[in-house]
Amino acid sequence: MASATGAGTSGLRETVRGLLAAHWRAEHGYSVPNPGTYPHLWLWDSCFHAVLWAKLGDGRAAAQELDAVLAGQLAGGMVPHMRYGGAGPDTWLGPLPGTSSLTQPPMFGHAARVMSDAGIQLSAATLARARAGLDWLWENRRTPEGLIYVVHPWEAGNDHSPRWDDWGAPGRTSDGYSRSARTAWNKERMAEVSFSADGAACWSTSFVACPAAFNAYTAFNLRELAAITGDPELEARAAALAEAMDEQLWDDSEQLWSDLAVVGGGPSVSIPISDGVMGALVTADRAKARAALAQLADPARFGAPYGPANVARSHPAYDPDTYWRGPAWPPLNYLFQQAFRRQGMDDEAASLAKLTEAGAVASGWAEYWNPDNGRGLGAVPQTWAGLVIAMQQ
Repeated sequence: MASATGAGTSGLRETVRGLLAAHWRAEHGYSVPNPGTYPHLWLWDSCFHAVLWAKLGDGRAAAQELDAVLAGQLAGGMVPHMRYGGAGPDTWLGPLPGTSSLTQPPMFGHAARVMSDAGIQLSAATLARARAGLDWLWENRRTPEGLIYVVHPWEAGNDHSPRWDDWGAPGRTSDGYSRSARTAWNKERMAEVSFSADGAACWSTSFVACPAAFNAYTAFNLRELAAITGDPELEARAAALAEAMDEQLWDDSEQLWSDLAVVGGGPSVSIPISDGVMGALVTADRAKARAALAQLADPARFGAPYGPANVARSHPAYDPDTYWRGPAWPPLNYLFQQAFRRQGMDDEAASLAKLTEAGAVASGWAEYWNPDNGRGLGAVPQTWAGLVIAMQQ
């Protein structure tokens, strides 16, 4: 993918359009994140693709991406985190032949909001399916205290995060990190997951957690869908979830939202990661939001030349080159910017957009990159790096 350095906004847009088009699979109706590394559909990736197509003015492709996400919805309402295509199914993801049995951050509410704001007509069926997906989380994945839980690290989106270290996962940074060992451990955890009649994962005997970021994403998407449907119940659920986060997950010592261990786990749930800022997307507490967001530009915490590091740079777990152990991630930066804008922090939002653009271009439009030098990591190029165009003012 050619660099867009110096090409301005129009050059960025054409670069991203070309990236999405090169990864488009007409027979499936979606763009794959990366044809070699990620040949399937992933829930939040395709939701971000819908956002990008909408920003590029292609309502047809945006609608196809969002409908492709929701086409995998199970009978009970869960939206799977993967639909298989290309290379065939990953059978260790559950009992279903065409999709995984796990879910992922429900970014379809936000995708629908962006599309609606762009003047793209959403069908009643699409909106109903998005509502059913959020209903499923609310009705099937909520603790008695009102938080949303996940039953596998893959569901959280940050599957190799140091916050999961105390579940017995191998490859701690202090021991010499091994991504392959951690991936094997994640696969083994599927043997402890139980499933409902429609194939949806419902519990685990070894790993259950209430991640701060996943709760924030759910509340955010409830609110986004409510904004276009006018549904007061969705808005009330978003407010209740945000309040539960503030009461149960706010870590005053770190000035971040931390995760809660339900089955397994330990102190690692409080390791300072940038995902702990995501409560700023939904909290009604302005002081908490600003205290967390301020850390994204602080070099002693997450601040770095190519966008926020995923782990506090002063923490022993920080490794800027290792998957979910320190690199900068374009989808997180995009969501941080959403939080900045919600808090009226427009200068900070604009600054983050520039850092993210610099990282995307320097990395070759990578899946993630070293926040200190912009070196591309993971799959290169990856479609969600194109979120830089959605961050432009």
